[in-house]
Amino acid sequence: MITKDNIRLNRYLIWERRLKQIPNILAFIRIFISLLMFFFLVNRDFFPNIHPSWLDYFAGLLFVIASITDFFDGYIARSFNAVSKLGEILDPLADKMLVLGAFIGLVYLQRANPWAIYLILLREFFITGLRIAMVEEGMSVKASFAGKIKTVFQMIAIGFLIMNWPLANILLWIAVILTLYSGIDYIGAYIKKHND
Repeated sequence: MITKDNIRLNRYLIWERRLKQIPNILAFIRIFISLLMFFFLVNRDFFPNIHPSWLDYFAGLLFVIASITDFFDGYIARSFNAVSKLGEILDPLADKMLVLGAFIGLVYLQRANPWAIYLILLREFFITGLRIAMVEEGMSVKASFAGKIKTVFQMIAIGFLIMNWPLANILLWIAVILTLYSGIDYIGAYIKKHND
């Protein structure tokens, strides 16, 4: 017999299932936005009648929107226990696509030091591979505190570089140092968990 309580419970379970999909949907949106942002950074010939500074503003706006989706997908995942194995891989992958798309576009525009970007890319690809190995071994791959600080500084540096503001390259090198440090932190955590 179907009761009002059963109907309410069923609605709640459907709502909860949909809510748990939101972080992954936001990660996919972030991937799409990163592609758009990259397009505006490197395909300026498509817009001959638009001043380059307006393309910077638009790329910067897309970057901010993508960064906001990153905050909300993490917040929703933690607050509503909407963590999934797919999300543990998809969220950092979407972050990497956003950050690396921005950095490659900025090297193309000759606003970012290629060595700085190379070191960041090297760390990001290595740690992404390590995180996938950790998931396959059943280990937790949640971002460390150092990883979160690194991400904040990368995003601030990217914003400054896109807008071509002063101190952008100083912020970039701070981000490089934090990126390398957080990579060493991940490797240390992996070795420790592997030896336990």
